[in-house]
Amino acid sequence: MAKGEQAKTKFYAAEGGKLKTLRRSCPRCGPGVFMAEHGDRWSCGRCGYTEFKKG
Repeated sequence: MAKGEQAKTKFYAAEGGKLKTLRRSCPRCGPGVFMAEHGDRWSCGRCGYTEFKKG
């Protein structure tokens, strides 16, 4: 098993026989590239895209 393969399973959950993503996907990079959640923002580690949380 390659490095990082087990970590990817933390981003998905099985519901009713289907997979559901638990994190946001990056709108620039597309599906499969997840954004990191920080206290006040979401950010993509691949392209640097950032969305600030409201409220």
